[in-house]
Amino acid sequence: MFPFASSSSLLSSTKRIRYRVMSPPNGHKSLWLVLLFGMGVMAKSLNCPVKCTCQYLEVNCTGQQLQDFPTTIPLDTRQLILATNNISYLPSVELNFLSDLVYLDCRENAISEDLDFAFISLNKLIYLDLSFNNLTRVTFTTFSQLSSLVVLKISDNPNLVEIEKDSFANNTWLRHLDVSRTGLTFLDISIVKDLPNLKSLGLSENLWNCNCSFLDFTLWMKESGVRFPDPENISCYSPAALHGWSMPGVESKLHYTCLLHLHDTDYAFLGLIGFCIFSAGTVAAWLAGMCVVLYEFHTTRGGNDEDEDEDEEATT
Repeated sequence: MFPFASSSSLLSSTKRIRYRVMSPPNGHKSLWLVLLFGMGVMAKSLNCPVKCTCQYLEVNCTGQQLQDFPTTIPLDTRQLILATNNISYLPSVELNFLSDLVYLDCRENAISEDLDFAFISLNKLIYLDLSFNNLTRVTFTTFSQLSSLVVLKISDNPNLVEIEKDSFANNTWLRHLDVSRTGLTFLDISIVKDLPNLKSLGLSENLWNCNCSFLDFTLWMKESGVRFPDPENISCYSPAALHGWSMPGVESKLHYTCLLHLHDTDYAFLGLIGFCIFSAGTVAAWLAGMCVVLYEFHTTRGGNDEDEDEDEEATT
């Protein structure tokens, strides 16, 4: 009879055999670890753009002197930082593949091309920074698809001279908007009035033209409850009589000038209207008087003719 090994010895023997099968030889352990590490690095950097660093759901290409929008960005990227480069154009096709993007930083570039329909698929985007670029205008279609947008920075675009009415009509979640240090001289009240969640609006160091068309906007600034950063640098540039007046403090002056006070031209206009009314009334009265005189003349003459006819008949 053969002696039977105990169950504990059989179990230990099985573990040793399994370890020997699954473990590499001792001489190759370091090579095995290097291979595993290299595969991990390759898998991590396979879709990372050149000159950029990639972490979990984040791609950072800050200050790499990029001339074009980087390619091979992972499609699941949530945060994309392209700050301080020389990018002049945001391609809508490549950008809209990143449908999970929630944070996009493009500050300090040379973006000047039309951005209409550039963000069609980015309906999850919350933060967008386009400051320090060369934007020229904002239209309704520029940000209309960004229905989740909370922060929008378009400050320090010196060539930005126009923001069309209702440009932010679809951005009802917008809380922070900065248009400071641009080429804007006028901002229609409809642009910001229909933003129910707006908490902060940057307007400083713009060349605001505080004419009568700006009265409604300055009144909104006083009553809206919105915070205006750097308020000491929000002032009127023109006309000359209001140069340096702070906003919205200029509202009372505009109210008096535009609604209560009359200029010399206004008095001249009113005098001209009065003269025209007086002249028209005088001419109308003269014509009416002439009509009455002519009527009386004809009726009197007709009566005299009838009397003469009756006298002639009587004598005959």
